[in-house]
Amino acid sequence: MADLVTELVQIDSHSKEERSVADRLAPMLRELGAEVRIDDAGAKVGADVGNIIARVKGNRPDMAPLLLSAHMDTVPPGRGVKPVREADRIRSDGTTILGGDDKSGLAVIVETLRVLRERSLPHGDIEVAFTICEEIGLLGAKHLDVDALAARWAIVLDSPTASSLFTRAPSQDHFEFVVHGLEAHAGVCPEQGISAVKVAAQAIACMPVGRVDAQTTSNVVIVEGGGPTNVVPNRCVVVGETRSLNDERLEAQNAAMRRCFQEAAAAARATVDGRERRAWIEERLDRTYERMDVPDDAPIVRRVLEAAKSVNHSVKTASIGGGSDANVFNRRGIQSVNLGTGMRAIHTVNEWIDLQDFYACADTVLAACTM
Repeated sequence: MADLVTELVQIDSHSKEERSVADRLAPMLRELGAEVRIDDAGAKVGADVGNIIARVKGNRPDMAPLLLSAHMDTVPPGRGVKPVREADRIRSDGTTILGGDDKSGLAVIVETLRVLRERSLPHGDIEVAFTICEEIGLLGAKHLDVDALAARWAIVLDSPTASSLFTRAPSQDHFEFVVHGLEAHAGVCPEQGISAVKVAAQAIACMPVGRVDAQTTSNVVIVEGGGPTNVVPNRCVVVGETRSLNDERLEAQNAAMRRCFQEAAAAARATVDGRERRAWIEERLDRTYERMDVPDDAPIVRRVLEAAKSVNHSVKTASIGGGSDANVFNRRGIQSVNLGTGMRAIHTVNEWIDLQDFYACADTVLAACTM
């Protein structure tokens, strides 16, 4: 399993560029007896390949089918990954991410299917979804044909510690504020200009950002602002995200950010040729994905917890601040939970996989498939 994930992380697969890793995984699944197809999600989102959908027929028709899922894409900088293998971990060499998010999940699923086949273990039908473009909005999962799947329960492998079964995750909104100011010569008549960058900075300075409360986070990025230094900038674009486990708190955070931008713009004025000019704001807010909240007594939760107990692993339900394909599956009729794979320091060049956690995840998934 460690050899497999080491191989997979060395295959470049930024979002929308997952074909190479898909070309490696699809034949592996077929060798394990799976029926494999690639859907048209890639064409719908502008990627070079679609989701891999696979099905392994079970030998116990009385057992409910189960979906196992992980995503194939990684975040930048993810090209030319050079993994470093150590006694208890696999880590990045510090120049790129590792890509354990989520190739550790891919490796766990492939190895689970391999062991089920080699040991002729009892199991129901196992369906597999290796999705694309998870990192840029869960796009592969959103375009997956869930009606073609028999499973109504799923284990998504896309979170840090194998001792946590994530059953609660936030909604996420993406926002864009475009600040319109007024250009003027920065040295001759700056008082006749309105700096859009300054308005944006004042708005950001007054708004709650980062950890807003126990359930809510927010982040902002200035992606465009100004040009030549001798011109008062008349346009600045700020983008970002808000997340919360509580949709009312999410709406309150969004309202607070809007208010900060509107108040900063209202205070920014200049008089030109006897006419008062003011800054103004364009805004756009989109829901990226909806929160998930799976009850502790749900069948899929009980199944995973009992599986972990059967292999002497301690697993507890928990909430997480990030979204995953599980958010989408839950909204589309497949009750899903997110089990950790041992990935650590994800989305950074210090990323690594805790191998004992990695193996514990696989133990639990294998047991869940046979219960």
